[in-house]
Amino acid sequence: MSIRHIVLWKLAADDADTRALHAEQIAERLLALREVIDDIQHIEIGRNVAYPQTNWDVALVSEFADVAALERYQVHPAHQEAAAFVRSVVAERASIDFPG
Repeated sequence: MSIRHIVLWKLAADDADTRALHAEQIAERLLALREVIDDIQHIEIGRNVAYPQTNWDVALVSEFADVAALERYQVHPAHQEAAAFVRSVVAERASIDFPG
């Protein structure tokens, strides 16, 4: 059973230009993981384009073969490095993992 892993982030920066830069940097770092982590079956990043006062700023949608593959992704050093950057620029995070 495949697992879909979805994460939403609200960025910490107050100004729109910095939020846009941080969203771009998050996307670049996370999308680069597909070249390094074989367990990633699918990964996409989207930036919110409507209702910025209430919507989350950035979304990650990824897919893995199973929970074990997701767990290997979570602890992979390249993911840990990308996640450290993400944590440095976000204020809030929400996630869900469900059968895909």
